[in-house]
Amino acid sequence: MNGKVNLDDFCKDIKLEKIYYQSADLNLVNSGINRPGLQLHGYYEHFDSNRVQVIGKVEVSYLLDLDPEVREKKIDDFFSYEFPCFIVCWDLEETHLFEDAARKYGRTLLKSKENTTTLFYDLVNYIDQLSAPRISLHGVLVEVFGVGVLITGPSGIGKSETALEIVKRGHCLIADDVVEVKRIRDGHLMGTAPVLLEHFMEIRGIGIIDVKTLYGARAVKRDVEIDMVIRLENWDERSPYDRLGLDEQTLDILGVEIPEVMIPVSGGRNLACIIETAAINNRTKQYGYHSAQVFCDRVAHQNDLDTQKRELQKKQD
Repeated sequence: MNGKVNLDDFCKDIKLEKIYYQSADLNLVNSGINRPGLQLHGYYEHFDSNRVQVIGKVEVSYLLDLDPEVREKKIDDFFSYEFPCFIVCWDLEETHLFEDAARKYGRTLLKSKENTTTLFYDLVNYIDQLSAPRISLHGVLVEVFGVGVLITGPSGIGKSETALEIVKRGHCLIADDVVEVKRIRDGHLMGTAPVLLEHFMEIRGIGIIDVKTLYGARAVKRDVEIDMVIRLENWDERSPYDRLGLDEQTLDILGVEIPEVMIPVSGGRNLACIIETAAINNRTKQYGYHSAQVFCDRVAHQNDLDTQKRELQKKQD
């Protein structure tokens, strides 16, 4: 990771108080976080100054036990290293111990009301989100029965109209037309809408509509994990469509394989209902139940029984 983050946004998202700063941005080069106990003791071997520095009660208690001149020297030595920011947890009053050094070296000094462990998790999640690989895709993203469904297909095939019907059936819209996808930890994909397009849809013949205004807050959601892809295609009688559902396909998005289902579009097909069924079916597969395989196993078992009956009948004859 190598990029600048607006300091105001950073403090707002992590709930931090600005004590001293010179720059309006933070240069987050490293997603790691460091508690500088060893460094304040004087050990700087393998010290990664590119990390966000977080201090809590243990480090402050150690500093308070030192002679004031020794304490000031250790703090001054530490702040002579260039790091993104220095955060004091637990809303400690001793934050003032670091103000002179922060001003002297132009370091960003922040304060948090959270305990050290909670802040660690918040920072890791926040920085991971910033550094996550991302891509923009053409399609519509909805949440159906808790399943994140990315609807793709050629322009004009009816993605937005289908998504609108899905919203009317009580589900949530996340993004229309442009879906921003990022890969988070453990190989999961999160999808959201560009800020400019949040809650809006384009319906041919009507124009731009605000889904949140028309259908209420329950009809929209900021983001959702993408569990499956529904690809809409024009019906082609010559195409060998999978009638059983055994031919499972996946789509690679940012190195993550996502189950993909192709649905042919023709007059009279209720696409919203079909997508609801596909979402539920995908969820049951995640829980280990594959209805198509169960059906095929049942047919195979019945065929075995029929064969045994025929063989028994031949012996009797």
